[in-house]
Amino acid sequence: MTTQTAAAAPPAHPAGLSMIEKRRIEAEILKHVYDQLKESHGIEVARSTIGEAVRRSALEQASRFAAQQGSTSLQAFIDMQSLWTAEGALTIEEVGRSETTYAFNVVRCRYSEMYKAMGLGEIGGLLSCQRDGTFCEGYDPKLKLERTQTIMQGASHCDFRFKYEADQPKG
Repeated sequence: MTTQTAAAAPPAHPAGLSMIEKRRIEAEILKHVYDQLKESHGIEVARSTIGEAVRRSALEQASRFAAQQGSTSLQAFIDMQSLWTAEGALTIEEVGRSETTYAFNVVRCRYSEMYKAMGLGEIGGLLSCQRDGTFCEGYDPKLKLERTQTIMQGASHCDFRFKYEADQPKG
């Protein structure tokens, strides 16, 4: 009789690799997939496929972050922010913070700049912006994001408003 051991889950984020560099590497690959899908199936299928693949990736990555932390909270989530801002990738102006809320504006987004420079401006929102709310779902369903605008869509800033919902009383 043989016993199988489960392989250890990969780290949520590789040590020594900035998030912006990780996204650039992913985008280089996805650009070719997107172009091929546009050619073979049209732009709507290409956008839908890329959007869904990135959504699934964000859920999986968030789940791994949560598992590595052992427990989730708004503060634990805030503490991870340095991964996304490393190397000046995001310039953030905090708007407010409480035990259950965290609000900030992104006034410079090098992710957006990078995607546009790579010729991926038309799907930059799928590659990056859509990940934010989806990441919350995978990290902790109590963490909600409300955002009404993004630099990627042409706004002057991205308005991130996070709320950590307390446990609902059982009825």
